[in-house]
Amino acid sequence: MKPFRQLFRLYLIGATLLRHGVDQIIPRQRWPLSLKCLRIGLFWLRNQHPDASEAKRLRLAMEALGPVFIKLGQMLSTRRDLLNDDYAEELALLQDQVAPFPGEQALALIEASLGYPLTERFSDFDETPLATASIAQVHTATLLADEQGQSQEIVLKVIRPGIDKQILADLHWMESLAELVARLLPDGKRLRPKEVIREYRKTILDELDMAREAANAIQLRRNFEGSDALYVPRIYSDYCRPRLLVMERIYGIPVGNIAELEANGTNMKRLAERGVEVFFTQVFRDSFFHADMHPGNIFVAKEHPEDPLWIGIDCGIVGTLNREDKRYLAENFLAFFNRDYRKVAELHVDSGWVPADTSIDEFEVAIRTVCEPIFNKPLSEISFGHVLINLFNTARRFNMEVQPQLVLLQKTLLYIEGLGRQLYPQLDLWQTAKPFLEDWMQDQLGAKALKRNLLENLPYWGEKLPQLPDLIFNNLQQAQQLLPQLETLSEQYHQQADRRSRGLFWLGTSAIIALITLFFDWPSMTWSMLGWSGVIGCWISAWRFSSR
Repeated sequence: MKPFRQLFRLYLIGATLLRHGVDQIIPRQRWPLSLKCLRIGLFWLRNQHPDASEAKRLRLAMEALGPVFIKLGQMLSTRRDLLNDDYAEELALLQDQVAPFPGEQALALIEASLGYPLTERFSDFDETPLATASIAQVHTATLLADEQGQSQEIVLKVIRPGIDKQILADLHWMESLAELVARLLPDGKRLRPKEVIREYRKTILDELDMAREAANAIQLRRNFEGSDALYVPRIYSDYCRPRLLVMERIYGIPVGNIAELEANGTNMKRLAERGVEVFFTQVFRDSFFHADMHPGNIFVAKEHPEDPLWIGIDCGIVGTLNREDKRYLAENFLAFFNRDYRKVAELHVDSGWVPADTSIDEFEVAIRTVCEPIFNKPLSEISFGHVLINLFNTARRFNMEVQPQLVLLQKTLLYIEGLGRQLYPQLDLWQTAKPFLEDWMQDQLGAKALKRNLLENLPYWGEKLPQLPDLIFNNLQQAQQLLPQLETLSEQYHQQADRRSRGLFWLGTSAIIALITLFFDWPSMTWSMLGWSGVIGCWISAWRFSSR
């Protein structure tokens, strides 16, 4: 029965793609004969959207195929390094709107995860979901009073039943389609569909693990503890399970609801600038950033609208940067906005993002060709996200390998930039970010950094300091023991060099005598024999010295 279901799912995927004319994206001349025959055989599956653009047909097909394909489309919409603007903008319209599953089924799943009846620790469970998504569904409840007599409004996020099997099955067919696209599309090599699906597989499987999301949220909350810029709801880790997340319920205004934000008197300029600050703080201070900051995951607190507070939820996807990546990224931004394209090229090579044998001069010219036209615009109109895209696209022509952490960073930056300019169209992202980057660079490379590194390493050196006299004594003792051995080796080397020089002397002498014997007309055979005897004698002497 299982193989039949898999084949039926394959048919549904193929039929949906054909009904939306997605097959027409691939040039017919690149189709193998077997595929052409198969398409003719499925003659009843015709394009039902002939007037729509290719990008729109692809978006409609993904919507029809369900949540797994919808999330793939959402991810692809951020990969403007792979897709042209038409496709990226069309796929960005995908909305993760999925019909809810029954509340009583959600209750049963929650109790199965907890291992005891929900009423033991919770009350007021609402079977009507607060929100639904492709992977999970959210219900509200109240956590019963603790030892301090306090109760807490919470939300329970539970994984959809059977979604993991559906995801794995769809991923299997996605990988098959990716191989087909890689072979048939003229641009298949550049688009790297197999690598994209591999990246998507990791991302979506990570989102299925609520324990991972809980840990991410706890880390992010700790990083912004006491902050007036970002609030992350409290996670009740005692009740979290791999398929269940329990967290504090928050009340806020969705960041995409501009009308409600304005009605609440929100300082939109400050809100937009604060979003940029939150992003760069996560990246450059903490090296740990929320990588799924689309409008559905961001709220704004209703209190203090003149000094607005961002609220972030859904931490299933996070990105990290190591110290080298952070430094090179900050230097790249600063060098780019200072139009120092040679510095940008050198940084890409130094970081290992492009091969070490890359021509700096050619790379600099390529970067200037792509990026210089951007500066015809005011700085306030320059897109940080598109700066990254242009840099990565140019670097990829020079065999830059895909950097997963940078892809997540680019995606998050596009989200934040889009939100910031939606909230406050006059936002000058560069003026907001540049002081942050300059302060960070100074902090990393200046006297503060030296002092911090010394303090960080102080416990290590404090531990090793008592051992230092013993280490010095042992090294000196070993050096004394090595001296006789070094003297013996030196003497042997000189003896061998002397023997080699003597061997070369006799070899050269034999060659000279041989030449004289050959080219001189000796008066008798006796002189000739004496000459060849001398050659043989010299050869024997040379052999004796060289064989010792």
